[in-house]
Amino acid sequence: METTRILFVCMGNICRSPTAEGVLRKMATDAGLQQYILIDSAGTHDYHVGEAPDPRAQAAARKRGYDLSRLRARKIELEDFSRFDMILGMDFNNLEILQALCPPEHKHKPGLLMGYSASRAGSIVHDPYYRGSKDFDLVLDYIEDGCSGLLSSLARGHVVSRRDRLPRKEVPIVSRWIRALQPRV
Repeated sequence: METTRILFVCMGNICRSPTAEGVLRKMATDAGLQQYILIDSAGTHDYHVGEAPDPRAQAAARKRGYDLSRLRARKIELEDFSRFDMILGMDFNNLEILQALCPPEHKHKPGLLMGYSASRAGSIVHDPYYRGSKDFDLVLDYIEDGCSGLLSSLARGHVVSRRDRLPRKEVPIVSRWIRALQPRV
């Protein structure tokens, strides 16, 4: 199994995307797959560069055994599109920005984390920043679901967004695995 590089992206990189980074990192470690998955997170905006994740996100994550304390916010860079195999946004606004920034040769990389959800496919991870602590718990529920499906796909050796269950036309797939999943003619 070769290393897969995954970048999670939300708006400011202090709530959803660092939570997804922490969740997938722990899930991969618990499954013994950490050496095969490189995980990072970034924001589409530079509002919080250098800051730790929101204290409410850290508290919700800590209650479930995830440590986000060492993470620091950063803004996505053009080089990320060549550096990462998958760039997964938390909502459609993130995805639209990623698709607008993405160089043509990497248009297959941006997608949505919830495309891998077993029970919430077609959903997005809502931004809890202007909401209460319970919303951070709900965000964590969604992220755990999406990351669990993503990790299962990675463990099986293929990753494909569930395009049929997402309400947008443009949800890319990871090209190097798609050939193995297409019927041979």
